[in-house]
Amino acid sequence: MKAVIITRPGGAEVLEVQERPKPEPGVGQIRVRVRASALNRADLLQRAGNYPIPPGIPADMPGMEYAGEVEALGAGASMWKIGDRVMGIIGGAGHAEYLCVHEREAMPIPRGMSWEDAGAIPEVFLTAYDALFNRLALNTGETVLIHAVGSGVGTAGLQIACAAGARVVGTARSPDKLERAKKLGLDVAIDSSRGDWAAQVDAAIGPERVNALLDLVGGNYLEGNLRVLTLRGRMVVVGLTAGASSPFNMSVLLRKRLTIVGTMLRNRPLEEKISLAREFSERGVPLFETGRLKPVVDRVFGFEEIRAAHHLMESNDTFGKIVLAWK
Repeated sequence: MKAVIITRPGGAEVLEVQERPKPEPGVGQIRVRVRASALNRADLLQRAGNYPIPPGIPADMPGMEYAGEVEALGAGASMWKIGDRVMGIIGGAGHAEYLCVHEREAMPIPRGMSWEDAGAIPEVFLTAYDALFNRLALNTGETVLIHAVGSGVGTAGLQIACAAGARVVGTARSPDKLERAKKLGLDVAIDSSRGDWAAQVDAAIGPERVNALLDLVGGNYLEGNLRVLTLRGRMVVVGLTAGASSPFNMSVLLRKRLTIVGTMLRNRPLEEKISLAREFSERGVPLFETGRLKPVVDRVFGFEEIRAAHHLMESNDTFGKIVLAWK
């Protein structure tokens, strides 16, 4: 099979499409013929040698999600049949023509959806769903702030929060991204390139009115996060594009009785991934079929254009997902 290979740590030039052995499904697994996948920030970090790879995952094969059709069944696998259209997350090696996953990790592709749109769903929608409901316990009528609302997880979180009846405030460093986010349901747009974004939030909705906060940026956004959160507010940290450290005023944490949690899907135990996949299959997938949720695709590349796809992600000019398609 063909697969994207990281030949050595470095820039996009180290990526090559090479031949690798087709994987064989183990007990309870299915082999999927991948038709589309998508690019994630973790793929860029893995390429540079700066991302911890889960045990048993090849460090030279990136890719954390897939959409395709069931091509073979391992011993004891009975949940799917050959030809079924499935999608899901994987610890690595997703940027290849074939991959193997436990059958219960796979989710059904929404009826009538293209491979490319399906490839844009798993990582960002599972991450956003888990963060908003399992980590933040978001409730109808609450106000949630989403940083980097034009990113893959940001656009997914925005739609999920809207579907749950929450009011959504979103930040981005591009007015164009904010305008496009409004079409997905964004209630309050904050241009963080204009300086003190926390002051803008206070001016737009009033001080300390944010109940829940989805932080995809990290770094020096922490101080502002603590400022805008209300009493007993909750925050989940998902991304660290602005850095992994920041001064921390613990007195605010105590005074407001805040809850701060972190989350990551890639290194979770199999049982947790299965539980999340089954929950989202039941509660999330039907919302794509009714049109309440939709994948947001910025651009589709062929897998042989993997270097160009990495360059585009590094530019930070995308809105939604970069999708990779096998012919």
